[in-house]
Amino acid sequence: MLYSREILKKIEKVLFRDEFIILSGARQTGKTSILLILKNLLEEKEYTCHYFNLENPEHLKFFNDHPFNLLEVIPPKKTKQYIFIDEIQYLDDPSNFLKLLYDEKRAEIKIIVSGSSSFYIDKKFKDSLAGRKFLFEIYPLNFEEFLVFKKEEKLLEEKNKKLTIYYQEKLAKLWKEYLTFGGYPKVALAENDEMRKILLEEIGTSYIKKDIADAGIRNSEKYFSLLKLLAGQTGQLVNSQELATTLGVAHKTIEEYLYVMKKSYQIAFIAPFHKNMRKELVKMPKAYFYDLGLRNFFLDDYYFLENRADKGAYLENIVFREFLKETKDASKIKFWRTQNQKEVDFVIGKKAYEIKFNLAKQKDKKYVIFKEQYPDIAFSFLCENDLLEKFYGFEKLK
Repeated sequence: MLYSREILKKIEKVLFRDEFIILSGARQTGKTSILLILKNLLEEKEYTCHYFNLENPEHLKFFNDHPFNLLEVIPPKKTKQYIFIDEIQYLDDPSNFLKLLYDEKRAEIKIIVSGSSSFYIDKKFKDSLAGRKFLFEIYPLNFEEFLVFKKEEKLLEEKNKKLTIYYQEKLAKLWKEYLTFGGYPKVALAENDEMRKILLEEIGTSYIKKDIADAGIRNSEKYFSLLKLLAGQTGQLVNSQELATTLGVAHKTIEEYLYVMKKSYQIAFIAPFHKNMRKELVKMPKAYFYDLGLRNFFLDDYYFLENRADKGAYLENIVFREFLKETKDASKIKFWRTQNQKEVDFVIGKKAYEIKFNLAKQKDKKYVIFKEQYPDIAFSFLCENDLLEKFYGFEKLK
């Protein structure tokens, strides 16, 4: 099987276990496609599969009436059947639905579901379902997946090799496109920049409006204004009180908006790192977008990295996305900052990184305090020219 998404390899490892599988992530990141790929994979191996989309009101009502109604619409079989359910969050009580079917019918059926965001799953999943589930978060494409979607798999074969001028030019062009328009699958498959912008506008308005509506937020205008503010403050401390004052809304409202943005996989909020200097550290998080194209839509700025006024913040967001690819968990990515504004951009485990577009003017002594306080954490700089080599194994572009 050709794996167009890396996550498929991990899902397949638990596909034949009893536990049900939940795919969670932002809208339009490819969860339905992954469900259908898995369904096709199983059908090729002659397993019986059924697919239901709970945006269909008939399916939704039928399953809401009782979980066992599912068994009335699939023919009985002696072998286990695989049930794929899209948009599980629309059920009144998805946790009870899955728990009951797992506890009573796991010998007969295996359930694989998708949910548009963990926000809805958090609110409606009244039971942790511990020991009964595997949860996989689906993010926009990383650059390797992007190359596969662009049918440029041959470039991946050039990793860890000296690139010819032909491959250097092709790689540079695709890297710029990826950094500018991001990794939403539909955007990656678009044929030109104009269509990419149209699709990003659709994602940045229509699909986020669905998140807003499902979250019960009434003032979508203020919500979008906050997204634009955060796009312009990428990598800065998120002061919810200041944001409330700027937008003229209650502090509690801003906190609610930020929660929905986080749980809808629009924006990640990374926490400060602390160990021995807790009293000196700030407590506010920093914000980064999960997708670079979406951030550019809210800024209405599609210039390439080197031509941008916000290249420092933009580069930080790029690096955040690459660290997310490695950690698979935004909560593992931290930053260090003291009250007197000594700062290190990212701390991940036993490594710390300061992100700079150009290292020529960089002064290492600015980071002496961090190095002295945390001698066990390896500190290094990352600049724009390092990224393809560090995160993907490509030779540095000249």
